[in-house]
Amino acid sequence: MPRLEWPLHIVRRVVIGVIVLAVLAVATPLAVNWFEEKRDRCGDGVVKMGDDHECVGVTDGSYSFADHLKPVEKKIKAENDLVEKRGDKYVSVAYMTSFTLTEDDSNSEESVRHELEGAYLAQYRHNRGDLSSSPKIKLLIANMGSSAAHWEHTVDELIDRKTSDDKLVAVTGLGPSDTQNLDALRRLSDNGLALVASTMTATNIEGIKGLVRVSPTNVDEAYAASAYLKEENVRRAVVVQDDARDNYYAKTLGDAFTKVFQDIKGHQLVADRMTYDSSVRGAWENELRYMPGQLCDQKPEAVFFAGRGKHLTRFLDAIANRPCQDREFMVITGDDTTNLTADDLAHAAESKVRVLYTGLAHPDMWREDPDSVSRPSARYFQPGGLLAKWFPDDQHQDGQAIMAHDAVLTAAQGIQMAALGDVTGESVARMFHQMNSRQQVPGASGFISFQNNGNPRNKAIPILHLNAKGRSELVEVSARRGEPARKQ
Repeated sequence: MPRLEWPLHIVRRVVIGVIVLAVLAVATPLAVNWFEEKRDRCGDGVVKMGDDHECVGVTDGSYSFADHLKPVEKKIKAENDLVEKRGDKYVSVAYMTSFTLTEDDSNSEESVRHELEGAYLAQYRHNRGDLSSSPKIKLLIANMGSSAAHWEHTVDELIDRKTSDDKLVAVTGLGPSDTQNLDALRRLSDNGLALVASTMTATNIEGIKGLVRVSPTNVDEAYAASAYLKEENVRRAVVVQDDARDNYYAKTLGDAFTKVFQDIKGHQLVADRMTYDSSVRGAWENELRYMPGQLCDQKPEAVFFAGRGKHLTRFLDAIANRPCQDREFMVITGDDTTNLTADDLAHAAESKVRVLYTGLAHPDMWREDPDSVSRPSARYFQPGGLLAKWFPDDQHQDGQAIMAHDAVLTAAQGIQMAALGDVTGESVARMFHQMNSRQQVPGASGFISFQNNGNPRNKAIPILHLNAKGRSELVEVSARRGEPARKQ
């Protein structure tokens, strides 16, 4: 059979064609993957996740999670760049919570913005302010998404930052007291990071290595609330509580008040605990709507509301329309009220019901009890203070900025104390246990030291009144076992 010979130019075309097909076979998937990755990335360390394509992850301020956060994130980015530019020895501290919010979140945009502003203030003070020390800190911003739905991705990103150029040693903030946030901080703890919770108050958060919190527990708040009611000669009360399974804040707050109030001689709860379930969509609002009629019959002198702030506004709406209009009501509740916006508070004040709550902090605490609060720290949160100059369009009466500031300041002091050796998450966490006596953290919410279980020792607790203009007024400063401070 004669041999078939191909012209040389045809052979060349065939070879080139085969090579091109081979290259395309390899390059096409790579190009697709690159395109998909590019489409899913919001910025360095931040990706789109979930059906809503939320941008979650970790940034140094170069990416903004929301427009309202841009002014403070710009300042954080500039401070981080300055640390690197100077060539200072540094480590990183992250502030983690949900920064992209929906109606399912208990926090408001206003409250998380204030948190980030307070965190930046603490970074500034440690790096080049009145508490300047070394090593310096870079502040990372970590978003878990609405309801902390994407906490696993964000936590994994943080863990990777331990061994990167960021040298992450501590995570602060940590969000509200719910299941997802607790799972997140346990993962971080297992990976050797120091943890400082800014606003977690649920009493059952214990036994997590490396974790401390700068906020009082719900038991402490219950003691403070009960002591105040005793001063006001309130002897008959009833508890209204959110029964949602994952709301540890509500459960531990309601349980604590039920026990503490009845332990005071002559005090009684006039009815079984009244409950609603915020996890049942479309039902909890109606449950709250039907409670005022029962309260009219039970005639308590005070109602203790163990639920989130956004539920409180609905409850107050219901009481404003109560059938016994001639009867006055006092409602006292916990610190989640601080997550309400100024508009929410003003709306709540329209209920014509006296509303009080145990807060986490208030700028006027140092005036009421100057011995329990660091005056230099408190000064930054006063009208005309540095925070007001930086962010003139924001009010900081809610205490969120103070608590975030104190959480980052605690991490910064731990870093400073650990600097004689290797600064790691484990070494910083050990320093939390040495923050006693002269080593207390000079917090704007009170001087801070820690018990062995990570809870603050004898933390100052403000009793606040919601006035007719929707502003929070300081009534008095109490302590973890309900001993009111001396009044001026």
